[in-house]
Amino acid sequence: MNDILSWILDSVSSVDPVWRTLIAGVAMLLETSILLGLIVPGDTVLLVTATGVQGPVQYFALALASIVGALCGESIGFLLGRHFGPRIRHSRLGRRIGERHWQRAERYLDRRGGIAVFLSRFLPVLHSLIPVTVGMSTMAYRRFIAWTLPACIVWSFAYVTAGSLAAGSYRELADRLHFAGYIFVAVIVVFVVVVLVVKKLIARGEERHMTDATDFSSPAHTEAGPPTGVDRPADV
Repeated sequence: MNDILSWILDSVSSVDPVWRTLIAGVAMLLETSILLGLIVPGDTVLLVTATGVQGPVQYFALALASIVGALCGESIGFLLGRHFGPRIRHSRLGRRIGERHWQRAERYLDRRGGIAVFLSRFLPVLHSLIPVTVGMSTMAYRRFIAWTLPACIVWSFAYVTAGSLAAGSYRELADRLHFAGYIFVAVIVVFVVVVLVVKKLIARGEERHMTDATDFSSPAHTEAGPPTGVDRPADV
């Protein structure tokens, strides 16, 4: 276990720190722009690149790059929504996402405003739709950035800290404990589980702001119970 994990971590660390940082920033830009967050695993890329962090300079550089990348991506999404929103919504990709998800994003933004922008960073599907949806709304860009910036900071530092902490702890223990690799895996698994639980709790708490009141009176809803979260489109 230790040998395999050491090889993986050494491979990540062998990549030039500048390139690792740029890769993470570009991945975040792609995840938060033009709906590519539905297929580009920016969080996975950031977590992997964080395992190669060595020292505070690389730590803060990676976190800053991911924040800047996320903000640039969300700004692109905002501008695309402002100028081409309806066209994107009714495009082939927009139809594949599903009108239901577009309506949920609109409803959520109308009811929660800036809070929706902040919390959508932690919600599947919505984190890609909200920037475009905000662009189609009357919300000013300055207000949009003011709400999404702290969310991007929290999100980025959480992933960079988890990845670098797990890898750093493993490197310190690898020569002394033969099961150090399992400790690394346990740290990553605990982090991922915590992230999933937090996302689930946020989705449940915010669901009423995304669902139309008439949905709760429909026979289908009565039989199935209230929805508990935002589902990723099956065909995306």
